[in-house]
Amino acid sequence: MARRYALRDDQWQRIKDMLPGKPGDVGVTAKNNRLFVDAVLYRYRAGVPWRDLPERFGDFRVVHTRFSRWAKKGVWQQIFEKLSDESDNEYQMIDATIVRAHQHAAGGKGGAMKPSGAPKAG
Repeated sequence: MARRYALRDDQWQRIKDMLPGKPGDVGVTAKNNRLFVDAVLYRYRAGVPWRDLPERFGDFRVVHTRFSRWAKKGVWQQIFEKLSDESDNEYQMIDATIVRAHQHAAGGKGGAMKPSGAPKAG
């Protein structure tokens, strides 16, 4: 069953070894990197504020703090580059709210353009 806002298993396999907090790294070992990445993806794909993350992801303040640390270290940029190298364009789309035709674009006759009234360049 596909989880709408989560990484697929093949995507997770490509990035899991590059994430901070794995066993053997300096510092604290992360409890669950995958759950954390899925929480961030959920937040951005669903378009919810941090405080509206579902409880299954844990305290939203902790998730946000960790997200910010990874952003400062460039971890999210590395993840994006790794996953976009082999993109399947699953989520690529054109949203009609940002792509608009001019109000007079429909019904044009293809004739000569009318002068704009601006002075001619000399």
